[in-house]
Amino acid sequence: MNIAALLLKSSRSFGERPALALGNSVTSNYRDTSKRVAVLAGSIRGVIGLFPGDRVAIAMKNCPEFSDIMFATWHAGCAAVPMNAKLHEKEFTYLLKHSGTKVCFVTEDLEPKIKIAIESLDEQPDIISVSGNQYQRLLEANPIEIAELDPNALAWLFYTSGTTGKPKGAMLTHRNLLMMTVSYFADVDPVDEFDNILHAAPMSHGSGIYILPFVAKGACQIIPESGGFDPSEVLTIFEQYNNVSCFFAPTMVKRLIEVQKNAGADTSGLKTIIYGGGPMYVEDSLNALEVLGPKLVQIYGQGEAPMTITALSRAAHLDTKHPSYLSRLASVGKSRTDVEIQVADAEDRPLDIGNVGEVLVRGDVVMKGYWQNPEATVQTLRGGWLHTGDMGSLDEHGYLTLKDRSKDVIISGGSNIYPREVEEILLRHKAVMEVSVIGRSHPDWGEEVVAFIVPDEGTPPEEKELDRLCLKNIARFKRPKKYYFIKALPKNNYGKVLKTELRQELEDVGIFKK
Repeated sequence: MNIAALLLKSSRSFGERPALALGNSVTSNYRDTSKRVAVLAGSIRGVIGLFPGDRVAIAMKNCPEFSDIMFATWHAGCAAVPMNAKLHEKEFTYLLKHSGTKVCFVTEDLEPKIKIAIESLDEQPDIISVSGNQYQRLLEANPIEIAELDPNALAWLFYTSGTTGKPKGAMLTHRNLLMMTVSYFADVDPVDEFDNILHAAPMSHGSGIYILPFVAKGACQIIPESGGFDPSEVLTIFEQYNNVSCFFAPTMVKRLIEVQKNAGADTSGLKTIIYGGGPMYVEDSLNALEVLGPKLVQIYGQGEAPMTITALSRAAHLDTKHPSYLSRLASVGKSRTDVEIQVADAEDRPLDIGNVGEVLVRGDVVMKGYWQNPEATVQTLRGGWLHTGDMGSLDEHGYLTLKDRSKDVIISGGSNIYPREVEEILLRHKAVMEVSVIGRSHPDWGEEVVAFIVPDEGTPPEEKELDRLCLKNIARFKRPKKYYFIKALPKNNYGKVLKTELRQELEDVGIFKK
């Protein structure tokens, strides 16, 4: 079993159909793409000298070659190690050393950074730029047959974002990726050969896993000429293509609709925005539905259970007459067809409907374990369940509502306070653009609630207004005791808010200056 077989099948069924596009220009059809991948796989094995199971690192901004290298790596029986293009040299050093990669493919812009990253390594991987002569020579080798692999062979070493420490490498197998692909059609969206997938989010992580279901059905992958997310460029692509789907983080959706409100672009070419990777607040969902129409699907998952654990369907986004509509919109949907979920207490005992506990997951999409980290593997997969570290509750219809990461729960006076609940309320204020709520030490209550707010257009709202808004909607003990107005929230390279940095700032400085 080899996940690269998806490309081979599509090359036979949809040979002349567009497979890859850069901006508004198609660069390759399925037949040519499949031939090129087989040749590149031949070079990985015969020229570079790798063996099945060896790791191939990818440090590249979004580009058509990214997909080729992924499929060639699998075709050759090796494992891909995609790395976020925005990482620091020291972060690249850690990933390259930890994964034990023998070769690293790069785009020209990242080549200097990777050369610095490998300087301190005892065993330095080869660096091959996709815009250089060496890469072109690799495309002149003899093709090879696709490698026969065990379904549990490593396919993708998916490194977590590392918000609280060193990233861990989730080992995703060919079985994991196939189950992920099949379940996309069951629970997220149908796809056919006339569809397109736009990669404006990093192909190294969020957007990259969507390569597989679209290749499986002979759809075209579109890479923006910028190689990243530019809302105006994205809107132009929606005007140039039909049936465009894309994976966006919630912050990207919010930026897109802000630009669309001013641009008034034609978005009829947009089919589906799959959003996830962080909380999408109800107000933002409602705004997106108003601006873009019925084109939203939410997913919730982790690198350890890719694409994913639950999904909030398009239909659920549109069922406005349902009495639980807003609470469902605040949820992350129902468990995917291929997984089981339960909410458990600290002793891993299942909790009743409505009670908050840790979200546990099991199914064929769950990772094999963590690369070279047996202790973390045993702890995270104990009892046969993936322990997500996320706190949530299930309703009587199976909808899962996330509260927060277990480490982010605020305990004040013996009561649990879930930051997202407070954040949802504060975002209703028109002058609040972004917000993050954390707990800080209090001598009597243990912790108290504080909120960091990025004002819309730089004008802070009155604190009394924020207090009134909270007291009107949530219990008094959940109301922030202090508001700090800042220019931007600290985020990692994947757009996740770094609450650890906010806590550290409170500890180091004591207060945030306005």
